[in-house]
Amino acid sequence: MKKYLSYIGVALLAVLPFAGLDSYMMHILIMVIMWSVIGMAWNLLGGYCGQVSFGHAAFFGAGAYTSGMLYSKLGISGWWGLPASVLVAALFALVIGWICLRLRGPYFALATLAMGVILRITAENLVGVTGGDLGIMIRERTWIDKIWYYYIILALAVGAFIAVKQVIQSKLGYYFVAIREDQDAAESLGINTTLYKTIALVLSAVITGLAGAFYTNYMGYIDPKVVFALHDISIITIMVVMVGGVATFGGPVVGAVIMVLLAELIRTIPKLGTAHHTLFGVLLIVIIIFLPNGIVGDFGKIKRLFIRRKAGA
Repeated sequence: MKKYLSYIGVALLAVLPFAGLDSYMMHILIMVIMWSVIGMAWNLLGGYCGQVSFGHAAFFGAGAYTSGMLYSKLGISGWWGLPASVLVAALFALVIGWICLRLRGPYFALATLAMGVILRITAENLVGVTGGDLGIMIRERTWIDKIWYYYIILALAVGAFIAVKQVIQSKLGYYFVAIREDQDAAESLGINTTLYKTIALVLSAVITGLAGAFYTNYMGYIDPKVVFALHDISIITIMVVMVGGVATFGGPVVGAVIMVLLAELIRTIPKLGTAHHTLFGVLLIVIIIFLPNGIVGDFGKIKRLFIRRKAGA
């Protein structure tokens, strides 16, 4: 049954729009799937390869601005930003990797964080190129009905899931896990750790860049503070994976559902303000203490707990 679970899930998602969902519910579903894609990308690098990045907003923003600038500067449809973002995000990943992958552990994480901040500041100041704080608006929307955006992001999610699964179950994936477990031991076995960490970073960046390009076309507006945001992109990406389950195939999906729904719930509380950052932090602490492997990773533990409680009742 587990073998066919993903196929059943995709089939259900494919027919879900025909259940009579309103525009708001379609938006929620689109956001959940988009964050699943970003979570899968981060999980490939941080979960399987052990390179914890705090700068994935850099790749998301690079993809978003690729799409936006094709429209604003060249008059080309923003959807061409999806294939173009593959090249741009890969290029950014190679540059960032050349700078940051020489570092390990927290130093790598801090270096990626700095790169994301640098790109945000650069985008804010290159007013003639990026529009600065005014951002870029796509005035000619391709579709009004959200169902088309839904199927595009669903296709991207299915493609990302298949790609990540194929990579992790290949020899490449074993190299990633070896580097995560003990980089020095991996090097002693002849694994070129710099090469394989770079490959993981490029693959992760490309998937994240695709999500950024989609976001531009879907939302119709971007600015540096949105697409290069440290908390709203980079940190939330990490939380999606941590809550759902690090180094699990289903973890990013579960984490995206929880984080998007929680964010929407918090948004309904008018006087909460920026306290939602605190609530996200509390949630992360609880997960780390009680479910260190995330909901999917520790599902067996959760199941046993419910069985014991049911037996005790």
